[in-house]
Amino acid sequence: MSNATGSRYLLEFEKPIAKMEQEIDRLSATQANSGRDSSELIAKIRSQLTEELTRTYANLTPWETVLVARHPQRPLLRDYIRLICRDFCELHGDKLFGDDRALICGFARIAGQRVMLVGHHKGRETREKIEANFGCAHPEGYRKALQKMRLAAKFGVPIVCLIDTPGAYPGVGAEERGIAAAIATNLMELSALPTPIIACVIGEGGSGGALGIGVADEVAVMQYAYYSVISPEGCAAILWKSAEHAARAANALRLTGRDLLKLKLIDTIIDEPLGGAHRDVAAAARNVETWIGTKLRDLKRHKTDALLARRYDRLRNLGSFFTETAAPAEPEPAAPSPAPRPSAKRGRQGAKAGRAAS
Repeated sequence: MSNATGSRYLLEFEKPIAKMEQEIDRLSATQANSGRDSSELIAKIRSQLTEELTRTYANLTPWETVLVARHPQRPLLRDYIRLICRDFCELHGDKLFGDDRALICGFARIAGQRVMLVGHHKGRETREKIEANFGCAHPEGYRKALQKMRLAAKFGVPIVCLIDTPGAYPGVGAEERGIAAAIATNLMELSALPTPIIACVIGEGGSGGALGIGVADEVAVMQYAYYSVISPEGCAAILWKSAEHAARAANALRLTGRDLLKLKLIDTIIDEPLGGAHRDVAAAARNVETWIGTKLRDLKRHKTDALLARRYDRLRNLGSFFTETAAPAEPEPAAPSPAPRPSAKRGRQGAKAGRAAS
């Protein structure tokens, strides 16, 4: 479904776009080497490139959105920390078992405000991916996150959660150490934690692994991220017994930002640069920082009791749905009523009358 060309990783639907980019690079290099002016032609191709990017990304299928959310060059948590955080101080360990590298926690300043940042990290290089378990957190990761969020609440510090995980780790060790209980405890405690909480899905938002840090006063999804009760492959394996039907499952799951906003499961869609966050990481980070700053300033105006009541109402009202009804079918013409059949009694009476007449 995808391949890498040079330093750019290409998805299948990006290949026509890549050809235009390569042509622009070729003409620019020729112009620099030969002195021949190709600026008019380059400008024309750039205009076509912009049009093609706009058209392509405005018409992504749900499955293509999933592929963009998983793009290897999409910004990860560490990229956002580098670009939007000041004075980041990472905190480690759950005081019970260990330090899960799939969940990163720490105090920082974002948009001029002191926050507790909690987020999933997948890792960029192979070694880092293995250390971070590809963003699939263990129970100790969720317990670590809860401890740090309790600490933030103790000092009245708002919490910012950046979600990017295909799901919690499903292995035997995680089950033995209570992954379900760890996530359930987070859901319960975050619903009543006395400090502002905002959450943003920056890539993948898969299943309970995302929900474990996703209970918040405001929830946003980036334009080409997704948020779902299960991964498309997992859904396809259950419903159609094969992960090959992942694209079909993605259509059924309603996992894109537009669908989630329509279903009132999220509050905001954060715009991404033209062509996705992987094409302009700095611009994507600025958009996220702006949203964080705006929402925290709004939430800080609420007193704690009002904030918790607002959060409770938001959670109680989740689950809106809509139905799509087909147009009413044309009524079928009524069939002619069958002629009444004479009853046996009426037949016997007719026979007696005939014999009497004879």
